[in-house]
Amino acid sequence: MSIFEPIEGTLVVVPSLSLPQDELRRITAVRSYEERLLFLLLTLKKPDMEVVYLSSTPVDDAIVDYYLSFLDDPDEGRTRLQMISLDDPHTQPLSESLLRRPDVIARIREALGDAKDTWMVPFVVSEYEERLAEILALPIYGPATALAHLGSKSGGRMVGEEAGVPVVRGFSSLRSLTEVEHAARAMAPANKLMVKLNNSYSGLGNAIVIKDDRPLTACRTSFSAEDEDWTTFAEKIAERGAVIEEFLDDRPLYSPSALARITPGGSYDVVATHEQVLGGPNGDVYQGCTFPARPEYRAELGECAERIARVLASRGVVGLFGVDFFAIKTDGGYRALLCEINLRIGGTTHPFGAALLATGGTYDPGTGTLMCGKQSKYYVATDNCSAPCLRGRTPAEVVKMVHDEGLGFDDGTRTGNVLHLLGAIPGFGKLGFTSIGNSEEEAAELHRRTIRALRQSA
Repeated sequence: MSIFEPIEGTLVVVPSLSLPQDELRRITAVRSYEERLLFLLLTLKKPDMEVVYLSSTPVDDAIVDYYLSFLDDPDEGRTRLQMISLDDPHTQPLSESLLRRPDVIARIREALGDAKDTWMVPFVVSEYEERLAEILALPIYGPATALAHLGSKSGGRMVGEEAGVPVVRGFSSLRSLTEVEHAARAMAPANKLMVKLNNSYSGLGNAIVIKDDRPLTACRTSFSAEDEDWTTFAEKIAERGAVIEEFLDDRPLYSPSALARITPGGSYDVVATHEQVLGGPNGDVYQGCTFPARPEYRAELGECAERIARVLASRGVVGLFGVDFFAIKTDGGYRALLCEINLRIGGTTHPFGAALLATGGTYDPGTGTLMCGKQSKYYVATDNCSAPCLRGRTPAEVVKMVHDEGLGFDDGTRTGNVLHLLGAIPGFGKLGFTSIGNSEEEAAELHRRTIRALRQSA
C-alpha cells in the first residue's frame, strides 16, 4: 500500500507553508516544518518511484542520508532523488518565492526531463501552488483552491451536514464581530463558547469565551494565540470569516481524528484514525497523536469520515485530508461530533506515512489498525520534543545517539523510532518522532524512553 495513488512515477514535493503567516510565526522553528514531508523519501523503496524535493534552504545531507537509510539500497535510491533548494532563508512561503525564481524553475524542469506520471505533492494548495503547477504543467495531488472553502470551519460544517454527520451546535459564515455577537446571544443557555476563524492552523485561530450579559469583548476570553486580543481577532473575523460553537465540557471528552484520501480517479477511503494530543492555553493546539483511535468509537469515526469523503469526492476534491472529531460518552456508547475538516496534509499525515512506509504495513479498515502480516502496529508521535541540551547539536549527532541507545528503527522487528524535524535541532533544540511498537503499551513506553534519552543527552 502507498499513501498516494498512483504508486509509481515522480513526486514533486512542495512543502510550502502557504498558510496564515501570523499564526505560523508563533510556531517554534516553523521553517523546519518544510521537512515534515521528508517521509516521502521512503517512497523510493519502490523502484519505479522518483522524488524531486523542494525547500527554501538546503536540507542537511545527514538528514537526507537518514531517510535514505530506510531503503534496502540507499545509494541506488539517491540516484532517483533530487533535492532542490532556493537557498532563501526569508519568511515568505516557498511557493511564493519559487514563482520569482526562473532559475530554480528551470532546474526543476531539467530534473523532470521527460518523466511520466508526475504529480506535484504540496503541503497545502494555494494560488502559489496552482500557479507553479501551471508553469510546470503538472497535476496537483491536492484540492483546487476553488474548493478550499470546503475545508474552512464554515465549509466543514456544511459538508458535515450534507454527509449526515453530527456537528457541534453553532453558527457558521459569520463575517463580523457584530454577527458573532448576535450568534452568541442565540446560543443561550450555553455560556461557554468557542469562536474559530474560518482559516487557521493548528488551533491558533480559536478563542474560548465565557458569555454573560455583557458584549463579547468584555467577557472573559482565552485566545489560543498568546498575543491575540479582541481588536486583532475582530480584524481577522472580518477578513476570513468565523464560526461560533458551543464549547463541549462533557467528561470524558476525546479529540480523535481520521485521515482520508481521494484519488485522482475519484475513489476514496479512510486510511487511519488517531487520538490527537492537544496542548496550549485552551487545550486545542495540536502537539502530536497516537494510533489508532480508541476502539470504543474507532469504527464510527471511520464511517463518519467515509461519508464526508464521499461528499468531498463528489465535489471534485483530490488528495489527503484530515477530519477532526469530538467523541462524547452517552448512555448508548460514544457519539462522534464533527469538529473540522482540514483539506491539506496535517499533523497526523507524516506519522502515518512514516509508519506505513517504514514498516511496509497495510491499513486494515476492518480493525482500524496497521498490519504487518498478522502483527498489528501502533505508534505515538510528537512534533514538540525540545530540550536545552539539544540546542547546538547536529542532526547527525542526534541520529547517532538515538541509534546507540537502541531507540532507532529496527527493520527486523519493524519497530522503533522514525525521526523528523531534525533541521530544528541546532538552532532550537527541537525535533519530532514517531515511536512504533507491536502494542499500544510498547509504543508508549518507547516514546517515554526516547523523550527521556533526548532530554538527558548532554
